[in-house]
Amino acid sequence: MALGTRAVSDSQGVQTLLTSARFELMPFESFDEEITHLPNDATIAITTSPQLGIEKTVEKTEQAAAMGYDVVPHVAARYVEDWEQLEAIAERLEQAGITDIFVPGGDREEPAGEYESALDMLEALAETEYTFEEVGITGYPEGHDFIDDETLAESMAQKAPYATYIVTQLCYDPDAVLEWVEDIRGRGIELPVEVGIPGVMNYQRLMQISQKVGVGDSIKFLRKTTGILGFVKQLVGSRGTYEPDELIDGLAPYVGDNEYNIRGVHIYTFNQTPDTEQWRHKRLDS
Repeated sequence: MALGTRAVSDSQGVQTLLTSARFELMPFESFDEEITHLPNDATIAITTSPQLGIEKTVEKTEQAAAMGYDVVPHVAARYVEDWEQLEAIAERLEQAGITDIFVPGGDREEPAGEYESALDMLEALAETEYTFEEVGITGYPEGHDFIDDETLAESMAQKAPYATYIVTQLCYDPDAVLEWVEDIRGRGIELPVEVGIPGVMNYQRLMQISQKVGVGDSIKFLRKTTGILGFVKQLVGSRGTYEPDELIDGLAPYVGDNEYNIRGVHIYTFNQTPDTEQWRHKRLDS
């Protein structure tokens, strides 16, 4: 790795990453139970569901904010129908005390209205009377199944002026993340990065999710870190679980390095928070 100088010890880096972690929840029926397993002062990102639409995201955001959580709703472009709905969403979020939003394009196959991309949404939000202190955009350390790397880079350059930070796609390989950060820094993108990591869960379910979101190179990394025999045993065994230790340990030495500017981790819990919290506390106490 070519950037900067390591500013903290590995153990300090682990503590920083896991103390400031964000937790992503999906607005399904299990939401109300899952949120009870998180710290009272947790920052919770709430996704937009293809099945439930953006209305459910806004409802759960209002609910979690009223409970005292710091909430970051996903305002996914392809789920918003028109300007009127966008203004209504922004007004409700402001009234709920939301100061931080995340703006992805959204994985809906056909847009619900006039906004096809995150850039469309960011430009539209800039024209409203509502402002948010923090605005996140998506980063892709392992690329995108349907968008080439150069197009992704151009898109980020267009979105960056509207944003205050980047959240990466789910990834398991710390080297892939660090190399990607070096690349965007070389392109002049200086936004802080929150690294998207999986929570603790059964290998079989995790592999299904990984295939769905298109993180193929990370699957190779899982095989490498467990060994092929261990990987197969864990994959087929009902008690085999993935824990993101290798990823956290690989990122920890770069926390505090101003060139990398990794400000934390964004945990994709997939609404399985108890095991992830148990693991997080174990690492913090070690």
